Amino acid sequence: MRIDLHVHSSASDGTDPPAEVMRRAALAGLDVVALTDHDTVAGLPEARAAAGPVTLLPGMELSCRLEGRSVHMLAYLFDPDQPELAAELARIRDDRVLRARAMVDKLADLGVDISWEQVAAIAGEAVVGRPHIARAMAASGAIASPREAFTRDWIADGGRAYVDRYALDPVRAIGLVRAAGGVAVLAHPRAGRDTWVTDQQITRLAAAGLAGVEVFHPDQSDAERARLLALASDLSLAATGGSDDHGSLTDYRLGSETTPANAYHALIARAASSLCRRTSLVVP
Repeated sequence: MRIDLHVHSSASDGTDPPAEVMRRAALAGLDVVALTDHDTVAGLPEARAAAGPVTLLPGMELSCRLEGRSVHMLAYLFDPDQPELAAELARIRDDRVLRARAMVDKLADLGVDISWEQVAAIAGEAVVGRPHIARAMAASGAIASPREAFTRDWIADGGRAYVDRYALDPVRAIGLVRAAGGVAVLAHPRAGRDTWVTDQQITRLAAAGLAGVEVFHPDQSDAERARLLALASDLSLAATGGSDDHGSLTDYRLGSETTPANAYHALIARAASSLCRRTSLVVP
């Protein structure tokens, strides 16, 4: 099986509509794809309708903050209508808008000629994120490509135009996902700016109910993969993988990294167990 458990669409900050993502998944020879847009499941109905021969695993990438720094949690097979989770997602999405507006204002102070209206037009109905701002910057000529926005000069973490935003404590995020019948996987903990996440922190998250850790990711080195794989084995966590494809923003890399079949089946089994426990609490 070829399984990509980390993919984005235009429902958040990817460039392609969910139906096109599923079409590309089939062309890439994938058997299973998880659509994991940031803090939203809005793209799932369209993706499901267009899945064809590809199995769609419903998912989301949830914004979290660990000891004052940004981390991401991949969530799968949860009920998005679970009240506490739905309320937190709404709060996160609302704060994304406030943050994006503040970043546009900072960029204007730095001489970048973009407006909130331009960013909003690029985002459309999607959950707004930094890639939308980056695309507006590139369109204005301030930078040559959206990737150049993610530096300390501009909107990278700690950059001149960076603005913090509301995000969940990862232990709370894990609890919310589990309460909604799903499973949580720590996304790319050793990729780029996320390399500070320690073994001890991951161990604490495992004790809180973390189901897996993303090992196979384009931005994680072979050495980091080996360390994460050993840690996942020690903690009985599923070692997952995914392309983190964002369409043209990441050069259409869907299927470039995959999840081993045993890890995928372990997540499915754990979600089923979680659902059984949840059902037993509400059904006499």
